[in-house]
Amino acid sequence: MDSITLIIAEDNPKDYEFLQKMVSDWSQNCRIEHAPNGVVALELALAQDTPLVISDIQMPKMNGVDFAKALWQRKPDARIVFWSQFKDEMYVRALAKIVPPETVYGYVLKSSAREKISNAMATVLFDVQCWIDPEVRKVQGRTGHTQTALSDIEYEALVDISLGLTDNLIAQRRYLSRRGVQSRLNSLYGKLGIDQDQFHSEKIGDAFNPRNRAVAVSIRRGLINAFELEHEEEELQAWLKRFREY
Repeated sequence: MDSITLIIAEDNPKDYEFLQKMVSDWSQNCRIEHAPNGVVALELALAQDTPLVISDIQMPKMNGVDFAKALWQRKPDARIVFWSQFKDEMYVRALAKIVPPETVYGYVLKSSAREKISNAMATVLFDVQCWIDPEVRKVQGRTGHTQTALSDIEYEALVDISLGLTDNLIAQRRYLSRRGVQSRLNSLYGKLGIDQDQFHSEKIGDAFNPRNRAVAVSIRRGLINAFELEHEEEELQAWLKRFREY
């Protein structure tokens, strides 16, 4: 193997050590550059003609999806292997929107056997072929189906109710009428398979709160998680500050 430079974007020391040893088993000609977050990874990758990157998805400062989007906008030939313990639908959905045509990339789960991880990464980085974990492919199928895939405005509505916003506050934040908010929420409930009539009984009345049910279903599907909601909370607080000042 010719001498190459490989960027490893990983903030967990044990995971980085695992990858470093695996790369050294491939060849002694691989020079590794370590990025502890997405911002450093982007700086290192932009300095390469054709960046080769192994990137975690959940990272500080800039997550793996945002890093890939910024890199592919400048260098669409960059080959990135996303390796993560998560097969969350929110990440698969986000990646589907940013991968340039004919770009080679991979998605490998950290829970896989070492040999499988090594072979998958080598397939992307050196054989120049896409490799997606079968479990992730199942999620891709769901995100690509018109009856189950969330639109941008439905996902926006999901984030808003996950943050605890009322209809009134959603209307003000998204420049909607209350009827517009309800329309978005009903569309979201439909995509999540929440049939409000199914959970209604004359004896007990409304058996559940559809907003809470939507959040619970979304967590199970991996459409939202605590890590990304922290970022959404920061954006909400910034908006609330502007709203109060206005």
